[in-house]
Amino acid sequence: MCLAIPGKVLEIDLTVQPAMGKVSFGGIQKKVCLEWMPDVKVGDYVIVHVGFAISKLNEEEALETLKLFDELDGSLDELKLPDPEEPR
Repeated sequence: MCLAIPGKVLEIDLTVQPAMGKVSFGGIQKKVCLEWMPDVKVGDYVIVHVGFAISKLNEEEALETLKLFDELDGSLDELKLPDPEEPR
């Protein structure tokens, strides 16, 4: 299974090969390869898979997807798995 995450482009560095940029994923910032997205600009949202921006999306779609990830994370916190160290 593959997972791609939306992020907001904060910086673009065209002085390196391949083109790289700093992308924010809900506050977590990572370097991402932007080589496949030559038309991307600072402030755009991109879908990132294994460190490569693979497509652009609009801000509304990006924010909705990030909101769903937050909701999923909250739901996982509610699941209490048994502690294997605890006697039954």
